[in-house]
Amino acid sequence: MEKLDFYVDGAWIKPSGVETLDVINPASEEKVTKISLGTADHVDQAVRAARKAFQTFSQTPVEQRIDLLTTIREIYKRRLDDVADAIQTEMGAPTHLAKGAQAMVGLGHLKAAIRSLTNHTFEYEHGKFLIRHEPIGVCGLITPWNWPINQVVSKLAPCIAAGCTAILKPSEIAPLSSMIMAEILDEAKVPAGVFNLINGMGPVVGEAMSSHPDIDMMSFTGSTRGGVAVAKASADSVKRVSQELGGKSANIILDDVDFEKSIKNGVDLCMDNTGQSCNAPTRMLVPASRKDEAHDIAKLAAEKVIVGDPKKEDTIIGPLVSEVQYKKVQNLIEKGINEGAKLLIGGTGKPHGLEQGYFAKPTVFGDVENDMTISKEEIFGPVLSILTYDDIDNAVEIANDTEYGLAAYVSGENKETLTSIARRLRAGQIHINYGSGGPDAPFGGYKQSGNGREKAEWGLEEFLEVKAIVGA
Repeated sequence: MEKLDFYVDGAWIKPSGVETLDVINPASEEKVTKISLGTADHVDQAVRAARKAFQTFSQTPVEQRIDLLTTIREIYKRRLDDVADAIQTEMGAPTHLAKGAQAMVGLGHLKAAIRSLTNHTFEYEHGKFLIRHEPIGVCGLITPWNWPINQVVSKLAPCIAAGCTAILKPSEIAPLSSMIMAEILDEAKVPAGVFNLINGMGPVVGEAMSSHPDIDMMSFTGSTRGGVAVAKASADSVKRVSQELGGKSANIILDDVDFEKSIKNGVDLCMDNTGQSCNAPTRMLVPASRKDEAHDIAKLAAEKVIVGDPKKEDTIIGPLVSEVQYKKVQNLIEKGINEGAKLLIGGTGKPHGLEQGYFAKPTVFGDVENDMTISKEEIFGPVLSILTYDDIDNAVEIANDTEYGLAAYVSGENKETLTSIARRLRAGQIHINYGSGGPDAPFGGYKQSGNGREKAEWGLEEFLEVKAIVGA
């Protein structure tokens, strides 16, 4: 199976004379397909198509864009199993996750975009002025491998809703679900040039997109290092840059009757998606007086996390996405041990019986200090660090003592207390008792977790310019 084509100007094109890259199934380490690696010339071709299409698509009536998004959603619903199978193949998501949140979230983002577009006022009077919201232009979208379709649709749906045109560069590690998305858009008869897909490497295709003078906006999800590179390359053309970057989310566990449940749920959510979520609650903060109890509860919870073949029904978490990611996680676990954290469960190496595939042991560290590497760096694996606090003020101080600010969690019995703590946490999305905002809540970070917001009306506004008409 080869997936060598790009999607440009409403058609699949086969680039000639380019390098290719194998796509690896991380559960088996087997090659499942290969993709072409695009060049700056391919980006130019896609930008020309998108620029031409913008002239007419930006002027389409709102009702026409609603109809288009509705058609896309209906086709996506029909292709749901194909999307889920692709996600399982490319990044090792277990069946319950691939067919559940990983694939289903695309439907949610499309529904939220349709609702936001239906309710948005694009022109209104404000005092003596006339205010207009207009599409920003040609948009470059760069998406990661960990929630591949989530990040594609959370950008693409509001981009189309706004009347913009797009060039997508999905992760070269997990490109298959994005190529199915391109097939869905093609079947929906999205006008030629409105959507374009170029596979490739970040330093080549991503750089060409970010520095391209005819791209008006870059929307990037990935590492903080990658986000900095996109921002620097975009600076010369003063384009808008929206970034959703790394995280190291704190989870404050209150000393109350929900203590055991809060810890168990925190372990489960940290391990979910094999720990490969930028908003995972990876720093658990527990009262110092209950440290030993917390360690025991967390260890028992982690013991129940079944690692295995993503296709088996009882598997809870699958492999890490690649050999590179596996080695990174192993190195950071080793660093935690060397820096004096207490290994409660897990550790380096692969789980018993899983020699093939990039599988890692669910790992929990206790006696972690906030200046340790495992507390500061985003591990992106099934690794939880447990820290202690003296009182709530101390917990909030520790939680906010990070260069990141994507998400934070606070868990316990009293909603009023939890909400009061949530107001003090410096992060873009605060989860009380692990509540999910889904596709309707704004998502984005403080500090080095990025800028801008995705999802629903906040996502739509990222792709709009504000014009004031004065003296009318």
